[in-house]
Amino acid sequence: MIEVIKRDGRKEPFVYEKVVVSVLKTGADVEVARKIAKIIEAELLSRNVREVSAKELTRRILELLKKENEEWYKNWIIFDRAVKRRKTEEELKQ
Repeated sequence: MIEVIKRDGRKEPFVYEKVVVSVLKTGADVEVARKIAKIIEAELLSRNVREVSAKELTRRILELLKKENEEWYKNWIIFDRAVKRRKTEEELKQ
């Protein structure tokens, strides 16, 4: 089993479907999203990786996404920044 080390230190199992869903949110079609998820999973398994950081996982997904379509890559970046900004604003309210 491969575990993903989240940015806050928590660990959770690597789930192929989560990669697919994340890529779909960029506007990519299902076939591309599945292709990227399969590549990521195969790379991790071939290297016998037991743990991977969320940051490293994201970096690799973005590399593959950018090769497929620059617009989808940009959509990921825009979405990521918007989510981080929203979290920061929520934290400030507390």
